[in-house]
Amino acid sequence: MRITVPTARVLAALLARPEDDHYGLELMQAAGLASGTLYPILTRLTEAGWLQRRWEDIDPVAAGRPARRFYRLTAEGVIAARQGLAELRAQLDGPSVTGETRPAW
Repeated sequence: MRITVPTARVLAALLARPEDDHYGLELMQAAGLASGTLYPILTRLTEAGWLQRRWEDIDPVAAGRPARRFYRLTAEGVIAARQGLAELRAQLDGPSVTGETRPAW
């Protein structure tokens, strides 16, 4: 899977607490992304087998809000995300064609 900078931000947010469930608004804030960018990334990661998703088990009327969809890295996703982020860091931290160092993502 190709890891773009926005995807790397989402993966970094998920890897900060890989055993926890995360929901959209939390991930948008942690990754600094808009919903129109975040949700396609979550869909791709889910289809790749890196994420599992489930609906929150609540009564929306009693909670006073809609149920959240939670996302969590799979065991495969944790390994792949760590490897992908390490490769991206190596590419971005290395010297550019002009010899200048590139900014970190």
